[in-house]
Amino acid sequence: MASYERFEDLPVWQSAIRLAEGCEDFLGAAKDRITWSKRDQLDRCSLSVSNNIAEGFERGSTNELLAFLYIARGSAGETRSMLAFFERRPALTDFKSEISNLKSMAESCSRQLRGWAESLQNSDISGPRHLNDRSREEYRKKKDADVRRKIFDEMERGRMAELSLDHPMRREYERKHGPLGPPGPGNGI
Repeated sequence: MASYERFEDLPVWQSAIRLAEGCEDFLGAAKDRITWSKRDQLDRCSLSVSNNIAEGFERGSTNELLAFLYIARGSAGETRSMLAFFERRPALTDFKSEISNLKSMAESCSRQLRGWAESLQNSDISGPRHLNDRSREEYRKKKDADVRRKIFDEMERGRMAELSLDHPMRREYERKHGPLGPPGPGNGI
């Protein structure tokens, strides 16, 4: 998993800022056909996506980051809703393709934010604010041990798959872990 030092390097932030830029361009081109309050609403909610990603990233705890990711996702939904409204307006039929593209961008931001939030919810780190040198080292060691255990398990499975079907070690392994398939080199990995 990639580690980012700056929010500007985050792919989802880059998508979100392109969404805000696209909405601003659309609003500039269609400004005479949209009321000021609706232009202002779309302008604010589209920029809110990237701003909330940035603010959450800079906060320093996973719980705060998650809260801001959900706010950013809500803003992406609001942006999509505003664009869906504009897409239905007869005065904006000339902009249907542009509006559709912007809706797709907002939906992509939503999906990326949901994926990131889900991965954070399943993480055992509370965020850099809660880490010290000792906890960072413990976390690194645990991750290294997990990787080594996975490699060992794959090697063991491969070795067991090479044994004959009636070999007692293979039978015991399959009883605990499930069937391996026909015996032969490379069948377990």
